[in-house]
Amino acid sequence: MVKYDANGLIPAIVQDASTGEVLMMAYMNAESLEKTLTSKEAWFWSRSRQELWHKGATSGSIMRVQEVLVDCDQDTLLLRVDPQGPACHTGNRTCFYRQLSR
Repeated sequence: MVKYDANGLIPAIVQDASTGEVLMMAYMNAESLEKTLTSKEAWFWSRSRQELWHKGATSGSIMRVQEVLVDCDQDTLLLRVDPQGPACHTGNRTCFYRQLSR
């Protein structure tokens, strides 16, 4: 069981299953989670476009899902994936490439 927020969303952290590197963070709703579990490819909910999106559908950078874990409070997901290209829309391997502090 997962706990969605008031907007019907749950944060999903995406991690490379082989390296442990955090690749991105996005939001999922019940439909995107179901599509992810069924297809074994990452689906998310776009808050800006208000629509489902299949990660990599246009870029080719599909994320093949190895497992989906839920945290102890059941309000955050961890997707362990086999990325088929860069995770970030900028072309970077990870969305976390900017350092704020040392």
